Amino acid sequence: MIDKIRGHIAEVESFNATSHDEIEAFRIKYLGKKGILNDFFAEFKNVPNEQKKEFGQVVNDLKTKAQAKVNSLKEEFENKQDEKGVYGDLSRPAESLGIGSRHPISIVKNQIIEIFSNIGFNVSEGPEMEDDWHNFTALNLPEYHPARDMQDTFFIQTDPDILLRTHTSSVQVRYMESNQPPIRTISPGRVFRNEAISARSHCIFHQVEGLYIDKDVSFADLKQTLLYFTKQLFGNSKIRLRPSYFPFTEPSAEVDIYWGLETETDYRITKGTGWLEIMGCGMVDPNVLRNCNIDPKEYSGFAFGMGIERIAMLLYQIDDIRMFYENDLRFLEQFKSAL
Repeated sequence: MIDKIRGHIAEVESFNATSHDEIEAFRIKYLGKKGILNDFFAEFKNVPNEQKKEFGQVVNDLKTKAQAKVNSLKEEFENKQDEKGVYGDLSRPAESLGIGSRHPISIVKNQIIEIFSNIGFNVSEGPEMEDDWHNFTALNLPEYHPARDMQDTFFIQTDPDILLRTHTSSVQVRYMESNQPPIRTISPGRVFRNEAISARSHCIFHQVEGLYIDKDVSFADLKQTLLYFTKQLFGNSKIRLRPSYFPFTEPSAEVDIYWGLETETDYRITKGTGWLEIMGCGMVDPNVLRNCNIDPKEYSGFAFGMGIERIAMLLYQIDDIRMFYENDLRFLEQFKSAL
């Protein structure tokens, strides 16, 4: 009889269930009013006196293990049910995740950075809230200089010396103050100007400005650098430089690329000329070098700057700059496949 009980103990220990009905059937089999345990307790009176102690211990062990098995199986089953209720059927095939979109501004910025990185330019960054010295004065724009009117500025009301930077040239000033030539760096970033928002202009936009300072740097070096850039980005090696004015470069120029006149859109965006302005450039003014503690008698350099939005609008044929800032998924999802 004792061996029979021990056989039931082994059966209880190995039992497993996959449903609530199986657990309930197991409970009734061992712990029900007409279950196996009640039969063993009823048989107790027929057990010889010398075996009663061992018989009682084995029966109690069977009862304890059967009750513990029922409790553990119920708890496990209930946990599975709760998990399924919260997360659904965990065995079902997973849904594929949609591919994210990269913003066109980020795409173009990364392309520009990669092109200049291939010819030795590093990337420098600076604060968006700038002081007057780095944003204007060090760049040959002293107080009351008329050229300051070229840039409508957001000043901080509590401190007239602090403003939201109007160009990333301020980053170049900081870089020259903390690094000695040779310097070859580009400064991408967000800039701010107090302008009316329209299809062609915005109060927030992005720039990439470049700076190269070394001995015997000439305007020819600037032209060849820009020719390489336009060929890599636009696949077009035809550029022209028109005389212009910037306070921090002398001589200064505007850079145009030949876009062509193959379609009606080409005629519209180039105003029938085939040429498109893409950036400004020039040789760094000696006063700027002096303000940054670089000797203009020993070093010279060039600088250039372009608006990322303008480049993106050309590359993707976007006719409204506001689309970059409206977070319209119908617009942004068009750039899913772009790296």
